[in-house]
Amino acid sequence: MAGKFFDEWQIGDRIEHEIRRTVTETDNLLFTTMTHNPQPLHLDVEAAKASEFGQILVNGTFTFSLMIGLSVGDTTLGTLVANLGYDKLVMPKPVFIGDTMRATSEVTELKESKSRPNAGIVTFTHELINQRNEVVCRCLRSALLKKREA
Repeated sequence: MAGKFFDEWQIGDRIEHEIRRTVTETDNLLFTTMTHNPQPLHLDVEAAKASEFGQILVNGTFTFSLMIGLSVGDTTLGTLVANLGYDKLVMPKPVFIGDTMRATSEVTELKESKSRPNAGIVTFTHELINQRNEVVCRCLRSALLKKREA
């Protein structure tokens, strides 16, 4: 199991996730149509060319989902009870087709669960970074994780 249990984390633990992903036109098209998002900036090359970006802009919810997906293997895989929420989501830079993404995670808070003695809450700060070392997405994720069984 790749994920860590609640009691294995410490505030300040930081991970540079090894898996990288280049965003493709297919990723953007499928995600955008699958979620019924008619935004021309994601689907219409001519509309996107006429925008300030000058090209197709990758769907922000795909960008967010990719960031979380890249982090799961090293953080919560097999130890997650539930994701409790995402907070302070920002997208300071746009993502374009062909950008290559990598993710980082840092533990910023640890809290014992009041209702579950066998679990605790870990708050991660996740960042998604492009090939130009620009942060394109950031959020806090609160995850309820199992404790290691004694």
